Amino acid sequence: MDFGVSTFVTDEGIGPAALGRALEERGFESLFLAEHTHIPASRETPWPGGAELPRHYYRTLDPFVALAAAAAATGRLKVGTGIALVIQRDPIILAKEVASLDLVSGGRAILGVGAGWNREEMRNHGTDPRTRMRLLRERVLAVKELWTKEEAEFHGEFVDFDPVFSYPKPAQDPHPPVLVGGSGPTTFDRVVEFGDGWMPILGRGTEDLPAQIKELRDRAGRYVPVSVFGVVPKAEIVAELEAAGVDRVLFNLPTEPEAETLARLDRMAELV
Repeated sequence: MDFGVSTFVTDEGIGPAALGRALEERGFESLFLAEHTHIPASRETPWPGGAELPRHYYRTLDPFVALAAAAAATGRLKVGTGIALVIQRDPIILAKEVASLDLVSGGRAILGVGAGWNREEMRNHGTDPRTRMRLLRERVLAVKELWTKEEAEFHGEFVDFDPVFSYPKPAQDPHPPVLVGGSGPTTFDRVVEFGDGWMPILGRGTEDLPAQIKELRDRAGRYVPVSVFGVVPKAEIVAELEAAGVDRVLFNLPTEPEAETLARLDRMAELV
Protein backbone atom coordinates (compact mmCIF):
# COMPACT_ATOMS: atom_id res chain seq x y z
CA MET A 1 0.00 0.00 0.00
CA ASP A 2 1.26 3.46 -0.93
CA PHE A 3 1.03 6.58 1.22
CA GLY A 4 0.60 10.19 0.22
CA VAL A 5 -1.12 13.33 1.44
CA SER A 6 -4.12 15.29 0.27
CA THR A 7 -4.14 18.98 1.07
CA PHE A 8 -4.90 22.56 0.04
CA VAL A 9 -1.86 24.59 -0.98
CA THR A 10 -2.59 28.28 -0.35
CA ASP A 11 -0.81 31.61 -0.10
CA GLU A 12 -0.84 31.26 3.69
CA GLY A 13 0.80 27.85 4.16
CA ILE A 14 3.87 25.90 3.11
CA GLY A 15 4.84 26.38 -0.52
CA PRO A 16 4.44 23.53 -3.02
CA ALA A 17 8.15 23.05 -3.72
CA ALA A 18 9.04 22.83 -0.04
CA LEU A 19 6.09 20.51 0.56
CA GLY A 20 7.07 18.24 -2.30
CA ARG A 21 10.67 17.95 -1.08
CA ALA A 22 9.53 17.26 2.48
CA LEU A 23 7.20 14.49 1.35
CA GLU A 24 9.78 12.79 -0.83
CA GLU A 25 12.45 12.99 1.89
CA ARG A 26 10.07 11.24 4.32
CA GLY A 27 9.19 8.40 1.95
CA PHE A 28 5.73 9.49 0.82
CA GLU A 29 4.61 8.32 -2.60
CA SER A 30 2.34 11.15 -3.69
CA LEU A 31 0.90 14.62 -3.26
CA PHE A 32 -2.72 15.37 -4.18
CA LEU A 33 -4.02 18.93 -4.25
CA ALA A 34 -7.57 20.25 -4.04
CA GLU A 35 -9.00 22.86 -6.37
CA HIS A 36 -11.40 25.78 -6.14
CA THR A 37 -11.17 28.52 -8.75
CA HIS A 38 -13.01 30.88 -6.40
CA ILE A 39 -15.62 30.83 -3.63
CA PRO A 40 -18.81 32.80 -4.31
CA ALA A 41 -19.62 35.25 -1.52
CA SER A 42 -23.26 34.16 -1.40
CA ARG A 43 -22.44 30.80 0.28
CA GLU A 44 -25.83 29.32 -0.64
CA THR A 45 -24.64 25.75 -1.15
CA PRO A 46 -23.97 23.90 2.12
CA TRP A 47 -20.47 22.53 2.53
CA PRO A 48 -20.63 18.71 2.85
CA GLY A 49 -17.95 18.78 5.53
CA GLY A 50 -19.83 20.85 8.11
CA ALA A 51 -21.39 24.19 8.94
CA GLU A 52 -18.56 26.62 8.21
CA LEU A 53 -16.40 26.54 5.10
CA PRO A 54 -12.74 26.61 6.22
CA ARG A 55 -10.56 29.56 5.28
CA HIS A 56 -8.20 27.51 3.07
CA TYR A 57 -10.99 26.86 0.56
CA TYR A 58 -10.91 30.54 -0.35
CA ARG A 59 -7.18 30.73 -0.97
CA THR A 60 -6.10 27.73 -3.05
CA LEU A 61 -3.37 28.03 -5.65
CA ASP A 62 -4.05 26.69 -9.12
CA PRO A 63 -3.37 22.96 -8.66
CA PHE A 64 -1.42 22.43 -11.87
CA VAL A 65 0.92 25.36 -11.20
CA ALA A 66 1.48 24.13 -7.65
CA LEU A 67 1.98 20.52 -8.73
CA ALA A 68 4.50 21.58 -11.38
CA ALA A 69 6.48 23.37 -8.67
CA ALA A 70 6.37 20.26 -6.48
CA ALA A 71 7.39 18.04 -9.40
CA ALA A 72 10.33 20.30 -10.29
CA ALA A 73 11.62 20.05 -6.71
CA THR A 74 11.41 16.23 -6.58
CA GLY A 75 12.43 13.18 -8.56
CA ARG A 76 10.02 10.41 -7.57
CA LEU A 77 6.94 11.99 -5.97
CA LYS A 78 3.71 11.44 -7.89
CA VAL A 79 1.64 14.60 -8.29
CA GLY A 80 -2.13 14.56 -8.62
CA THR A 81 -5.36 16.48 -8.26
CA GLY A 82 -7.73 15.57 -5.50
CA ILE A 83 -9.88 16.66 -7.21
CA ALA A 84 -9.80 18.71 -10.42
CA LEU A 85 -13.17 20.32 -11.03
CA VAL A 86 -13.46 19.20 -14.65
CA ILE A 87 -16.91 20.77 -15.04
CA GLN A 88 -15.25 24.16 -14.54
CA ARG A 89 -12.42 23.60 -17.04
CA ASP A 90 -12.21 23.68 -20.81
CA PRO A 91 -11.30 20.10 -21.85
CA ILE A 92 -8.81 21.12 -24.56
CA ILE A 93 -6.91 23.30 -22.10
CA LEU A 94 -7.16 20.65 -19.37
CA ALA A 95 -5.70 18.00 -21.69
CA LYS A 96 -2.72 20.24 -22.42
CA GLU A 97 -2.21 21.17 -18.75
CA VAL A 98 -2.13 17.58 -17.53
CA ALA A 99 -0.04 16.33 -20.45
CA SER A 100 2.43 19.16 -19.86
CA LEU A 101 2.63 18.30 -16.15
CA ASP A 102 3.15 14.64 -17.01
CA LEU A 103 5.89 15.50 -19.49
CA VAL A 104 7.85 17.87 -17.25
CA SER A 105 7.54 15.51 -14.27
CA GLY A 106 8.76 12.49 -16.22
CA GLY A 107 5.46 10.63 -16.10
CA ARG A 108 4.35 11.32 -12.53
CA ALA A 109 0.99 13.04 -13.07
CA ILE A 110 -2.36 11.69 -11.85
CA LEU A 111 -5.69 13.30 -12.71
CA GLY A 112 -8.29 12.97 -9.97
CA VAL A 113 -11.63 14.20 -11.28
CA GLY A 114 -15.01 15.15 -9.88
CA ALA A 115 -18.08 17.28 -10.44
CA GLY A 116 -17.83 19.36 -7.27
CA TRP A 117 -20.46 20.43 -4.76
CA ASN A 118 -20.60 24.25 -4.89
CA ARG A 119 -23.43 25.11 -7.24
CA GLU A 120 -22.75 28.85 -7.29
CA GLU A 121 -19.12 28.22 -8.20
CA MET A 122 -19.98 25.99 -11.15
CA ARG A 123 -22.70 28.36 -12.36
CA ASN A 124 -20.09 31.12 -12.58
CA HIS A 125 -18.29 28.91 -15.10
CA GLY A 126 -21.45 28.49 -17.17
CA THR A 127 -22.19 25.00 -15.87
CA ASP A 128 -25.73 23.92 -15.06
CA PRO A 129 -25.55 21.89 -11.83
CA ARG A 130 -28.38 19.66 -13.08
CA THR A 131 -26.30 18.34 -15.98
CA ARG A 132 -22.84 18.41 -14.41
CA MET A 133 -22.41 14.63 -14.31
CA ARG A 134 -23.08 14.31 -18.04
CA LEU A 135 -20.73 17.21 -18.64
CA LEU A 136 -18.03 15.57 -16.48
CA ARG A 137 -18.29 12.36 -18.50
CA GLU A 138 -17.94 14.07 -21.87
CA ARG A 139 -15.04 16.27 -20.82
CA VAL A 140 -13.05 13.36 -19.40
CA LEU A 141 -13.68 11.28 -22.51
CA ALA A 142 -12.66 14.23 -24.69
CA VAL A 143 -9.45 14.71 -22.69
CA LYS A 144 -8.56 11.04 -23.21
CA GLU A 145 -9.10 11.43 -26.95
CA LEU A 146 -6.82 14.47 -27.00
CA TRP A 147 -4.14 12.58 -25.09
CA THR A 148 -4.16 9.45 -27.23
CA LYS A 149 -5.09 10.41 -30.80
CA GLU A 150 -2.92 12.09 -33.42
CA GLU A 151 -5.98 13.87 -34.77
CA ALA A 152 -8.52 13.97 -31.97
CA GLU A 153 -12.17 14.82 -32.37
CA PHE A 154 -15.21 14.63 -30.14
CA HIS A 155 -18.90 15.11 -30.80
CA GLY A 156 -21.19 15.05 -27.79
CA GLU A 157 -24.02 16.87 -26.11
CA PHE A 158 -21.73 19.39 -24.39
CA VAL A 159 -18.29 18.93 -25.98
CA ASP A 160 -17.97 19.22 -29.74
CA PHE A 161 -14.89 19.73 -31.88
CA ASP A 162 -13.66 18.53 -35.26
CA PRO A 163 -10.20 16.90 -35.68
CA VAL A 164 -7.43 18.81 -33.92
CA PHE A 165 -3.75 18.39 -33.11
CA SER A 166 -3.10 18.62 -29.38
CA TYR A 167 0.41 18.48 -27.96
CA PRO A 168 2.31 17.60 -25.91
CA LYS A 169 1.19 14.03 -25.47
CA PRO A 170 1.57 12.62 -21.94
CA ALA A 171 4.76 10.79 -20.98
CA GLN A 172 2.76 7.88 -19.52
CA ASP A 173 1.39 5.24 -21.85
CA PRO A 174 -1.43 5.45 -22.72
CA HIS A 175 -1.99 8.47 -20.44
CA PRO A 176 -1.95 9.58 -16.78
CA PRO A 177 -4.38 7.60 -14.64
CA VAL A 178 -7.80 9.17 -14.20
CA LEU A 179 -9.14 8.61 -10.68
CA VAL A 180 -12.86 9.24 -10.23
CA GLY A 181 -13.86 10.93 -7.00
CA GLY A 182 -17.13 10.60 -5.13
CA SER A 183 -19.20 7.85 -3.56
CA GLY A 184 -22.72 8.47 -4.82
CA PRO A 185 -25.13 5.95 -6.36
CA THR A 186 -23.76 6.44 -9.90
CA THR A 187 -20.06 6.85 -9.09
CA PHE A 188 -19.18 3.27 -10.04
CA ASP A 189 -20.82 3.78 -13.43
CA ARG A 190 -18.28 6.52 -14.11
CA VAL A 191 -15.34 4.53 -12.76
CA VAL A 192 -16.20 1.54 -14.93
CA GLU A 193 -16.73 3.62 -18.08
CA PHE A 194 -13.88 6.12 -18.04
CA GLY A 195 -11.94 5.78 -14.78
CA ASP A 196 -8.60 4.14 -14.08
CA GLY A 197 -9.29 4.11 -10.35
CA TRP A 198 -11.68 5.18 -7.59
CA MET A 199 -10.84 7.93 -5.10
CA PRO A 200 -13.48 8.50 -2.38
CA ILE A 201 -13.21 10.66 0.73
CA LEU A 202 -13.06 8.49 3.82
CA GLY A 203 -16.27 8.79 5.84
CA ARG A 204 -18.43 10.19 3.03
CA GLY A 205 -20.35 7.22 1.70
CA THR A 206 -17.62 4.71 2.55
CA GLU A 207 -19.24 3.04 5.53
CA ASP A 208 -18.86 -0.46 4.01
CA LEU A 209 -15.64 -0.01 2.08
CA PRO A 210 -14.62 -3.69 1.74
CA ALA A 211 -17.97 -4.59 0.17
CA GLN A 212 -17.91 -1.47 -2.03
CA ILE A 213 -14.44 -2.26 -3.36
CA LYS A 214 -15.46 -5.83 -4.14
CA GLU A 215 -18.61 -4.65 -5.88
CA LEU A 216 -16.66 -2.17 -7.99
CA ARG A 217 -14.04 -4.69 -9.08
CA ASP A 218 -16.68 -7.32 -9.82
CA ARG A 219 -18.67 -4.86 -11.93
CA ALA A 220 -15.59 -3.64 -13.78
CA GLY A 221 -14.30 -7.14 -14.46
CA ARG A 222 -10.79 -5.88 -13.76
CA TYR A 223 -8.61 -4.79 -10.89
CA VAL A 224 -9.56 -1.19 -10.08
CA PRO A 225 -7.03 0.61 -7.85
CA VAL A 226 -8.59 2.46 -4.92
CA SER A 227 -7.11 5.60 -3.36
CA VAL A 228 -8.79 6.96 -0.24
CA PHE A 229 -8.18 10.56 0.72
CA GLY A 230 -8.96 12.70 3.73
CA VAL A 231 -7.57 9.97 6.00
CA VAL A 232 -6.76 10.73 9.64
CA PRO A 233 -3.22 9.44 10.27
CA LYS A 234 -3.87 6.69 12.80
CA ALA A 235 -2.42 3.18 12.71
CA GLU A 236 -5.78 1.50 13.30
CA ILE A 237 -7.37 3.37 10.38
CA VAL A 238 -4.48 2.45 8.11
CA ALA A 239 -4.86 -1.21 9.09
CA GLU A 240 -8.58 -1.15 8.34
CA LEU A 241 -8.01 0.41 4.92
CA GLU A 242 -5.32 -2.12 4.06
CA ALA A 243 -7.63 -4.98 5.05
CA ALA A 244 -10.38 -3.46 2.89
CA GLY A 245 -8.18 -3.67 -0.20
CA VAL A 246 -7.18 -0.01 -0.54
CA ASP A 247 -4.12 0.63 -2.69
CA ARG A 248 -3.25 4.19 -1.68
CA VAL A 249 -3.88 6.07 1.58
CA LEU A 250 -3.85 9.85 1.38
CA PHE A 251 -3.50 11.42 4.81
CA ASN A 252 -5.33 14.68 5.35
CA LEU A 253 -2.70 17.40 5.75
CA PRO A 254 -3.95 20.67 7.28
CA THR A 255 -2.89 23.92 5.65
CA GLU A 256 -0.24 25.37 7.96
CA PRO A 257 3.03 27.32 7.82
CA GLU A 258 6.18 25.40 6.90
CA ALA A 259 7.51 24.67 10.38
CA GLU A 260 4.22 23.25 11.62
CA THR A 261 3.77 21.23 8.41
CA LEU A 262 7.22 19.65 8.65
CA ALA A 263 6.63 18.64 12.26
CA ARG A 264 3.27 17.12 11.32
CA LEU A 265 4.82 15.21 8.40
CA ASP A 266 7.46 13.78 10.73
CA ARG A 267 4.67 12.26 12.81
CA MET A 268 2.78 11.00 9.77
CA ALA A 269 5.92 9.42 8.35
CA GLU A 270 5.98 6.97 11.28
CA LEU A 271 2.98 5.25 9.64
CA VAL A 272 4.54 5.03 6.18
